[in-house]
Amino acid sequence: MLPGSIHMSGETLSGAEVKGVCEGLMEGSVRLLSLRGCLLSDRDFSRLCQGVSQSPSLVQLNLNLGVVSSATRVQQLAQSLHANRSLQSLFLHGNPLTDTGLALLNPALAGHPSLMSLDLGDCLLGDEGIGLICGLLPPDGAKPGLRELTLSANPAITCLGWARLAIAVAHSSQVRTLNLDYNPLGDHIASMLAVCVASSRTLEVLDLEGTGLTNKSAQILLDMVQNYPTPLKTLVLSENNISLDLQQQIADLLSEGEEEEEYDGQVQEQPVREKGFKHSQGSAPHRVLLTSGLGDSLLTETEM
Repeated sequence: MLPGSIHMSGETLSGAEVKGVCEGLMEGSVRLLSLRGCLLSDRDFSRLCQGVSQSPSLVQLNLNLGVVSSATRVQQLAQSLHANRSLQSLFLHGNPLTDTGLALLNPALAGHPSLMSLDLGDCLLGDEGIGLICGLLPPDGAKPGLRELTLSANPAITCLGWARLAIAVAHSSQVRTLNLDYNPLGDHIASMLAVCVASSRTLEVLDLEGTGLTNKSAQILLDMVQNYPTPLKTLVLSENNISLDLQQQIADLLSEGEEEEEYDGQVQEQPVREKGFKHSQGSAPHRVLLTSGLGDSLLTETEM
């Protein structure tokens, strides 16, 4: 655990505990705050948002698994993000935002000067939400946008929504990590994503675990990494109906690339991000994972 970090998971927080957290936030002594799956009153959540808004030091905020449980809380979080200037990573995995909630949050996300990582996995998003997210991925030459985006387990998004996202990512100058695991993508959408990867100059990690792929889309991905230069380092294809031989061929091609690069501004803590299924960790910088899991994710997520 890093100095200045607070990690709680699945606890019911008292008013005194929330007060202590808020004091640390406003004093500038807290850099990472994880309240994953914690229960707190509406009054205390409002206090927490006030602390976030006044924090000069907070870099990573984890409110995964139902902490942002109502439209009122979404609005309060949005207000805090309008005032905050330090946050780089925001994790809202497993909150029932829906497209309506994301619309409330979107202006604060779009206007935040430092936000680089966003987890909206399992947030009940649809195509309208994808349209808002595309606005957070500005095209080349535009303002800085997200580097890491997680949209795991949002099955209401249709082919049209994924197509819009693929176009935005292909033309984004920032996105390095894209996690789409446990969405019913299928071969057709995976083929669109292959074109997206081939077009992107920055995408290094693509997680397609458990997305309904077969050898058909795997062959297209193989052709892509074989015939087109790409910065891709990690491609997760586990929990799909893809032969081990094809997965290994892709892994071998990726392993022939350059050594994994590091970039500035990343918080030096590497716990595993939320996933809907059990996962295992890996360590190779260029790889296709043949078993379930992303491994040493570039997302600086917090998990107990």
